[in-house]
Amino acid sequence: MDDTKSPPKVLVAGAAGFLGSNLVDLLLETGYTVIGLDNFQSGSSQNLSHLENNPRHGIQDPLPELEGIDQIYNLACPASPVHYQKDPVSTLNTCFLGTQNLLDLARSKNIRILHTSTSG
Repeated sequence: MDDTKSPPKVLVAGAAGFLGSNLVDLLLETGYTVIGLDNFQSGSSQNLSHLENNPRHGIQDPLPELEGIDQIYNLACPASPVHYQKDPVSTLNTCFLGTQNLLDLARSKNIRILHTSTSG
């Protein structure tokens, strides 16, 4: 990363999960500014306790106004049969509506999105 520029600001959806929280830590160590977004359906808020800005918000709902985002990483989706069976409609909505909301945000800001999921 070029030290003369301000660090990129990245939105990580699903930041409180195992993969998301490890990605957040790697990005922070690399010098990125990170906004972690999660509804804590299956992730743990403790995984985000070290972030300054970690809104409790599900991506199924309209996203809050987030300024200055340069990239989006989507890792949001409950990833175990226990969570699917507990609330299968919410799992589907996270996978479909959540991805649509993030894609709309990326399009509106003309930025890249990385979508990866263990589900859906």
